[in-house]
Amino acid sequence: MQVRQGHWAIVDLVGKGNHVRTVPMPVWVKNAMDRWLTAASVTTGRVFRAVSRHGTVWGKGISENVVWYVVRSCALRLELDHLAPHDLRRTCAKLCHVNGGELEQIQFLLGHASVLTTERYLGCKQNLEEPVNDRFGCLFSGDVNSR
Repeated sequence: MQVRQGHWAIVDLVGKGNHVRTVPMPVWVKNAMDRWLTAASVTTGRVFRAVSRHGTVWGKGISENVVWYVVRSCALRLELDHLAPHDLRRTCAKLCHVNGGELEQIQFLLGHASVLTTERYLGCKQNLEEPVNDRFGCLFSGDVNSR
């Protein structure tokens, strides 16, 4: 975790297909990470690791199965059915989009190689009632149709 352009980020994250990327991190996430690092006495290596029944941190990291287990356990406590880790990723992307996030920035956040993948992911549809290019108005001083 490092500060980049004035914001906390997870740097050099290796994702699917061994693509390396940087993921921005809101301050509230950084604060939660700091609390975890202190509670788990993690000073080097992977941030998330297995914890024994006695509260001892061990191992070099966690598996995909552990992530599934944690998400399912939290979902059951909240009485939510059929919640998967990927649902959290999709929800994050949709919340970013609904709150005005630019499609290109959401693409970077998700690590998609193509913006088309991000559009499909979000279920974006073209809005012809309020086209985005209507927002900048007329760029000419005279009527273009009269020329």
